[in-house]
Amino acid sequence: MSSIKPIRNPKEDHLLTPANSAILIIDYQPTQIHSINSMNTSDLIHNICTVAKAGKAYSIPMVLSTVNVRTTRNQETVPPLKDILSDLPSYDRTSINAWEDKEFLEAVKATGRKKLIICALWTEACLTFPALDALKEGYEVYAVVDAVAGTSPLAHKTALHRLEQAGVQLITIPQMICELQRDWNRSETVNDFLDLMFEDRAFVGL
Repeated sequence: MSSIKPIRNPKEDHLLTPANSAILIIDYQPTQIHSINSMNTSDLIHNICTVAKAGKAYSIPMVLSTVNVRTTRNQETVPPLKDILSDLPSYDRTSINAWEDKEFLEAVKATGRKKLIICALWTEACLTFPALDALKEGYEVYAVVDAVAGTSPLAHKTALHRLEQAGVQLITIPQMICELQRDWNRSETVNDFLDLMFEDRAFVGL
């Protein structure tokens, strides 16, 4: 048995590929993380770090943003995540909606990608608002549900329901990683794929 040849155009593929997607990581800062109540905070940090590692492994453009660091009302991105993304600029802003920040929006558009994988805190605000705006501007938007969280289980669930109704595609970390890899014949990323799936605990018990 063999894969279909030639391989589908990675830029035009309707599924996520490393060549057609970008990852937006918004507001993983102490204030937001310590105020979530829809999942365990250590799991949240672990999960968003796995998303960032996947972005690195598959050479996907990533855009990092924070809110209110320069105003001193908030602190920088949490260290475990910041360490992974240390080579990226961080676009600090005052707007709750990152899409309303000029520098952030320019950085997103500069990726040239129309499929946006968005992770942000909180689900009900910093994820919802830019996701809805991106949809309005013709982007395809994917929210990684196990790497986002809200101020309560109800706030998180309600926000995801609103996003799904609007057309955002809800995905999980294992689904994202499998979609990016897609074929074991992509041998250059197989080891990273395996590492990421173990990191996500998807392969625990094997």
